[in-house]
Amino acid sequence: MDPQALAALIAQCVEKQLDAHGAEDGATRIDVALERPRSAEHGDWATSVALKVAKTAGVPPRDFALALAGDVAALEGVAQAEVAGPGFINITLEAGAAGELVATILQQGEAYGHGDALAGQTINVEFVSANPTGPLHIGHTRWAALGDSLVRVLRSAGAEVTSEFYVNDAGAQMDTFGASILAAIVDEPAPEGGYHGSYIQDLAQRVLAKEPGIVSLEKDDQIALARDTGYSLQLADIKESLAAFGVEFGVWFSERTLHEKDGSGSSLIDGSLERLRAGGHVFDEDDAVWVRTTDFGDDKDRVIRRANGVYTYFAADAAYYLSKTDRGFAKKIYLLGADHHGYIHRLKALAGAAGEDPEKNIEILIGQLVSINGAKLSKRAGNIIELDDLREWLGVDALRYSLARYPADSPLSLDPEILTKRSNDNPVFYVQYAHARTHQVARNAAASGVSGDTFDPSLLSEPSEAALISSLADFPRIVVQAAELREPHRVARYLEEVAALFHRWYDQARVTPQGDDPIEPVHHTRLSLNNAAGQVLRNGLSLLGVSAPERM
Repeated sequence: MDPQALAALIAQCVEKQLDAHGAEDGATRIDVALERPRSAEHGDWATSVALKVAKTAGVPPRDFALALAGDVAALEGVAQAEVAGPGFINITLEAGAAGELVATILQQGEAYGHGDALAGQTINVEFVSANPTGPLHIGHTRWAALGDSLVRVLRSAGAEVTSEFYVNDAGAQMDTFGASILAAIVDEPAPEGGYHGSYIQDLAQRVLAKEPGIVSLEKDDQIALARDTGYSLQLADIKESLAAFGVEFGVWFSERTLHEKDGSGSSLIDGSLERLRAGGHVFDEDDAVWVRTTDFGDDKDRVIRRANGVYTYFAADAAYYLSKTDRGFAKKIYLLGADHHGYIHRLKALAGAAGEDPEKNIEILIGQLVSINGAKLSKRAGNIIELDDLREWLGVDALRYSLARYPADSPLSLDPEILTKRSNDNPVFYVQYAHARTHQVARNAAASGVSGDTFDPSLLSEPSEAALISSLADFPRIVVQAAELREPHRVARYLEEVAALFHRWYDQARVTPQGDDPIEPVHHTRLSLNNAAGQVLRNGLSLLGVSAPERM
């Protein structure tokens, strides 16, 4: 019995008890949440539904729980239901009912863990969004791993998700970038505040090879051509770095498009100002144009156009936000770096000024700094630790798993000595080894004549089997929780728990008979459990963008 089916049956029991107490509210509106007890001694599942509905029934929670537990205990497949504390109900399933989940997992395969909890939600997740003036660094690496994993879990929970990279390709930094490349081409010092590092020298040679006539142009034309060609090459490098890291974006949004004029001479930024003004949150003062963001909790009102007629960066933020709304994204999730705390109130206020709900339509996640012991600054960039260097040093799997294993808002320091170890001290190795072991078990079983054709869930009665099955049953709930809380690290921690339970089961139960012992139905049945564990480990690793090797 899977937890969804059990929750539905318990909901019927709740409805019965509410009817018995003459309650008017129907239990169809009650969400029966099931949790795994902290101790296996307390059963397979626990629910606090009695605490939620007892007031509706007009009785003390524990009294309601006692009556409800009697109905739950009578359900087919339930071995016992006991009341604990003020009204919690601990539920133990019969071995056969619990073991049926194994067949469900094998039948659903890659789809197991996917659900519809977030169905109907259309979400835009923007992450990384680096300036296209240099290679991606360690901070971008963390957001790439976390952002991509978040997109995967959101989709698995039923949401329609678009991943987006905002290319900051407008503004003075782009001209400085072009001037830096040109200086390298003509062998002159970089301009004040310019870009350095051998990657600029490399770009200069690539620009020159692509545009050999650049040296004969006027200075302004030289800078513009160096800027645009270098930008194209650097953006291609960024895309290549992310693809090698297993991260793909559905949309690459150019900031330049916000400034481009249409046939009427108006840009998206111009249009956004008029839309905000129509909403009643724009005012003029000191020849400048302001947005009254303090109406929505910002610490001060924001200038959107200066007295000299030049738009501020806040204007680009507004136009970009509204473009997401225009493209049909009801929910916008921004993943921003540790130095962007000031953007939280600003962007939420912007959502309010745009006529949307700052608590529903926008969400800002702030990531903390990450460091890796012994990581060296890039030889090409000179002052950063590059994504490509980290990937080549530690490997995609170790890097992605480790970065997705911790909450985004926690500072993180990784130990490369552990991440490169082939031992249980290395979390990604521990989980991947468990998956590889399931394949080794299957290969050994096939060689011994154990096929898994016979499946009798009632034979899975060992304590280690009950614990493993209970953990496998929890995977769909973990995925939904990770999606709703925007915490993909929950998937990683869950996989480590499954791996531990699988290794324990492997040590205590035999899938292949020993010596000349005959093959019995329990061996076939255990092979199915082994394969189900492998499927869940594989599905979970996929959500983190980590491979599931069959041999290690």
